Amino acid sequence: MAPAVEAPAPTASPALATPTPATPTPAKAAVTSTKEIVLELGKRTISLRDNGKVLGSWPVAIGDSRTPTPKGRFLVETKVVNPQYQSTASGKINPTKGPNGPLGDRWIGFKKSGPNQYGIHGTPSAWAWTVTSRSAVTNGCVRMLTPHVRALFDQVDVGTPVVVKP
Repeated sequence: MAPAVEAPAPTASPALATPTPATPTPAKAAVTSTKEIVLELGKRTISLRDNGKVLGSWPVAIGDSRTPTPKGRFLVETKVVNPQYQSTASGKINPTKGPNGPLGDRWIGFKKSGPNQYGIHGTPSAWAWTVTSRSAVTNGCVRMLTPHVRALFDQVDVGTPVVVKP
């Protein structure tokens, strides 16, 4: 599955090259956890909850009005360490992976739509201001600061519910 994500500024919908997960994960896993990821678009925050108890809450950048972050209930479909960005518009692959790549060094995919996949991912330090200012600038994905997305990534599994509220 290929995480298709956003470019630094809203342009044509981007995609992601087929990532190689650090550890292969099944396409669908039984949810045995009581954890869920809750994204509140209006507050531009994301939190990890376990039985309603907030384990962590962080600021995010979200989709702009032309390419909004999808609302609804989803499941974590993929987790990728060092994902690689590929534009769905041009097909060009950005060779930079890791913390300075367009997707940072963690990808949590939660919705696939055509060639695009929406996800929660890191952001290079040059774009960190978009997260700290809680901007609506992405092509639908959710940007987090590197330490925040790493913390979230380490605490969720494929199959964890993702709830995106207005």
